[in-house]
Amino acid sequence: MSNNVTVVGNLTREPELRYTPSGAAVVKFGMAVNRSYNNRNGDKVEQTDFFDVTAWRELGENVAESLSVGSRVIVTGRLQQDRWENDGGEKRSKIYIVADEIGPSLRWATASITKTTRGGPGDWQQSQGAPGNIDEEVPTGA
Repeated sequence: MSNNVTVVGNLTREPELRYTPSGAAVVKFGMAVNRSYNNRNGDKVEQTDFFDVTAWRELGENVAESLSVGSRVIVTGRLQQDRWENDGGEKRSKIYIVADEIGPSLRWATASITKTTRGGPGDWQQSQGAPGNIDEEVPTGA
């Protein structure tokens, strides 16, 4: 069973960048997804759903550097659920999105793409010679 999701919406909270004790970057932000439709009576209905999003490592650092409240983004990732008991012994849970990809929505805006250059053993872009701008062709299997 797959739990992949893609949502398009606006940031409701500034991205909050932190680092784990081992040095991994993690950013968290909130987003609102708006939907409007006509119900059976023909009345227009507005609905807003709110999601918390978490992004790790370079993706998280790029989000913190690039996005702010109100930014319209496309987020693709997976759903994750945390479970715990509160001080009163009640079981609680929360579902959020762990992002695999985040990008600007270009429906009502334009964006400039700047490739980040991070060195290190895990940097596939430099080791594989991946393209640096969106006009270049992406190698198959990348």
